[in-house]
Amino acid sequence: MSLSEDKIQINIAMIGAGYWGPNLIRNFVEMSRAKLVAVADLDINRLDAIQRRYPTIKMTTTDYRELFRLENLDAVVIATPPTTHRDIARECMLHGLHVMVEKPLTLSVEESQELVDLAKERNLKLMVGHTYEYNAAIRAIKDIIESGEIGEVYYVDSVRTNLGLFSNKINVMWDLAPHDISVLHFLFGEMPNQISATGKANIVPNIHDIVYMHMDFPSGISAHLRASWLDPQKVRQLTVVGSKKMLVFDDVASLEKIKIYDKGVETLPYTETYKEFHLSYRYGDIVIPNISFVEPLRVECEHFVDSILLDSAPQTDGINGLRVVSVLEAAQRSLENQGKMMPIELDEKYTT
Repeated sequence: MSLSEDKIQINIAMIGAGYWGPNLIRNFVEMSRAKLVAVADLDINRLDAIQRRYPTIKMTTTDYRELFRLENLDAVVIATPPTTHRDIARECMLHGLHVMVEKPLTLSVEESQELVDLAKERNLKLMVGHTYEYNAAIRAIKDIIESGEIGEVYYVDSVRTNLGLFSNKINVMWDLAPHDISVLHFLFGEMPNQISATGKANIVPNIHDIVYMHMDFPSGISAHLRASWLDPQKVRQLTVVGSKKMLVFDDVASLEKIKIYDKGVETLPYTETYKEFHLSYRYGDIVIPNISFVEPLRVECEHFVDSILLDSAPQTDGINGLRVVSVLEAAQRSLENQGKMMPIELDEKYTT
């Protein structure tokens, strides 16, 4: 859908107002460059509550297809179960609407490629809600790594756990790991070339609630991920270990989200015998960078609106989402084959 050059505000509709939807609704309602004109959800009681809280939303409906009748609608934001992403996003783009969809983009590479191709064909924006790429702390970590402060990166360890929320449609890996995979791509500018995954379905038959993943990157970096719905603590932690320093990001911490440890291990000059073998351990200071907090979701929502108004490519566009899905699909194959290491394969036109 083309916009007039002097347009300074876009009209948006929300599809899905469940777990994450209210956060998106709040952000778009508060934005000056976007007007949230409608919300679609299957729960009529939920819609009534939304309209009472936000009377500026003029239309609510239990059928998202009713949105296609609205005049001057520019874009939709989709926060429905991942099993529905492909069909809803495709239908919206066929009606000329820009689309922002929550992670994961879809549940297969084939479906994601279809949406990427359709967006390109129709000259529409397709953006995926990889919210951590809009997190000021994650952006600071990228700057720290690129500055060389922590040296050569040896490995990354990421933990994302909580008690729930369980799903009977997708496993914990598809639910939580998209964030970690997108962050790794953002930090290092490359996707893994192979992955293995193991896990267990403890509560819901055939739905893994704990998954361990190992990834190897072309540069030599390795990454380890743990995702769990069955854990006593909510943990959102990323550890980056380098040759000079080590860094820990704790998203649950209220203030000290990044800590840089001047710690490391150094080998002494070569020795021929085990008796002569020594290592030098360094225990230095801990530095806590000052990070100004801006809600990452607000930054993400504003970025989507700007990409439409300025006709620019979203940072977390459809190809970004497709690459994450390609990693998850390979991990799923590994999960179904006793943790066998699987190559991550994607058509070259989506990797350059």
